[in-house]
Amino acid sequence: MGRPDEPRVRLPQLRLDELLAEVQARLDAARGTRDRVHSLLEAVLSVGRELDLEQVLNGILEAAATLVDARYAALGVIGADGARLSAFHTVGVGEAEIARIGAYPQGHGILGELIRHPAPLRLPELSEHPASYGFPPHHPPMHTFLGVPIRVRDQVFGNLYLTEKRGGADFDEEDESVLATLAVAAGVAIDNARLYEESRLRERWLRATAEITHGLLSGGRRDEALALIAERAREITGAALALVATPAEDSDTLTVEHAVGEGAAKHRGLVLPPGSGLPARALAAGAPVVTADLTREAGAPGADQDLTGLGPAVAVPFGTGEGGRGVLLLVRRAGRPVFPVKETEPLQGFAAQAAVALELAERRRDAEQLAMLQDRDRIARDLHDLAIQRLFATGMTLQSAGRFIDHPQAADRVARAVDDLDETIKIIRSTIFGLRTRDGGGGSGLRARAVRVAGEAAPLLGHPPGLRMEGLLDTEVPAPIADDVVAVLSEALANVARHAHAHRADVVLETDGRQVRLTVTDDGVGLPAGGRRSGLRNLAERAEQRGGALESEVPDGGGTRLVWHVPLPGRD
Repeated sequence: MGRPDEPRVRLPQLRLDELLAEVQARLDAARGTRDRVHSLLEAVLSVGRELDLEQVLNGILEAAATLVDARYAALGVIGADGARLSAFHTVGVGEAEIARIGAYPQGHGILGELIRHPAPLRLPELSEHPASYGFPPHHPPMHTFLGVPIRVRDQVFGNLYLTEKRGGADFDEEDESVLATLAVAAGVAIDNARLYEESRLRERWLRATAEITHGLLSGGRRDEALALIAERAREITGAALALVATPAEDSDTLTVEHAVGEGAAKHRGLVLPPGSGLPARALAAGAPVVTADLTREAGAPGADQDLTGLGPAVAVPFGTGEGGRGVLLLVRRAGRPVFPVKETEPLQGFAAQAAVALELAERRRDAEQLAMLQDRDRIARDLHDLAIQRLFATGMTLQSAGRFIDHPQAADRVARAVDDLDETIKIIRSTIFGLRTRDGGGGSGLRARAVRVAGEAAPLLGHPPGLRMEGLLDTEVPAPIADDVVAVLSEALANVARHAHAHRADVVLETDGRQVRLTVTDDGVGLPAGGRRSGLRNLAERAEQRGGALESEVPDGGGTRLVWHVPLPGRD
């Protein structure tokens, strides 16, 4: 028998130790693989649970960095042009470092390589790749690199970039496989988040449209609806400024009727030159017009104002062709994304619905106005056919009865009663003419303007002037002559207030279809001899330019009576 310490006895024992070590290593590798797969499944489930797109992207980044043990991770979203990055999310770089580095990358160098060639890319040393041209100042050093594309429905949404594997090792095939698997799950999660975001966006547009339609059809004013259109569109799109420009009736210009947001006050009331700028182009094309930078657009709204800080903009018409009712202009801050098609399409639908709501509201108001005019015509007919005829018959009866009255005072009273009835008939006829006017109550007819001037003069006079109007003033008197009448009335009452020291003033405005006559009478001190009469000269010149005249006289009891009359064109 051999000795116990002979080699032939130790050799089997050494082989067994090696085998046990190899088995242990494989068990550790299997355990590591199991743990990694478990981590990958947890990451996929975690990413898939989110519906907010920003949270999904951040979750993808954190999961990617953990799975491949990378110090830095980034996710670049490719823009609509497919050539550069529109957004860049990072993990591992602090806000202070980002501020020192400066603007986010646009997709050049190695980042652009994955945009041009969307396939996994693994590098042991970044600087040795031909597409690499270094990092900006204050950028942390990076050597190892792993990048994979993220696809959403066969379209490249963006790229995952991982750098600096911990421990100084290189990224291996297993890292690439794990990251590629996560990218597939990320694509599904991003697609779900985008669909959810689009559904919520549609819901917000529908809610805004319903709010505007309900307000208009419930009797809301048009200017309130336009302001609401601008405010809701600004809120939903995240714009910094929203403008509503409407076309003028007598020119090709657009006027900014409403503005909300940053610097809104300086844009309200701006008149935009015809044919230039985003709003005019959108109205002419009948479709949205987008720009990446409003400040570079010729004829931009508020071009003479400070547009600093503004950037991407979209102009959307509501109503097209002859039915064009205006343009909605939305402007984002500089640096924000350009308005993509997925935003302009629902915005165009919102504008179209708003235009329909405005049209319906106008038609409803037209119907109400027509009903009101018909009711006024009925009242005018009743006054003419019933009230005036009864008064006229009563006057004739009293006048006939007056012949049989021998008492002088009684006869005088009956005569005065007949005169009062005549004056009452004139007042009712004037009222009938007012009811039958087609001004529609808008306050722009000569009658309404004369009432307004008389009311405005009351505080200056110390008492309201008497006002009587006869004839078809709103239909027979042309607008230019009506303007002169209003100006003469305003000046005449102002003269009475300044110089007459009167206790009473009376105005009679009448037309018989051949001429218009304005009479202003007061019981004041009268016209001073040799006094300044520049105001009267102005009134006389207005009359003479129209082929008429201004006459002044002293009524019974003193004071002054001015009679301004001009012929109406086309009348004998």
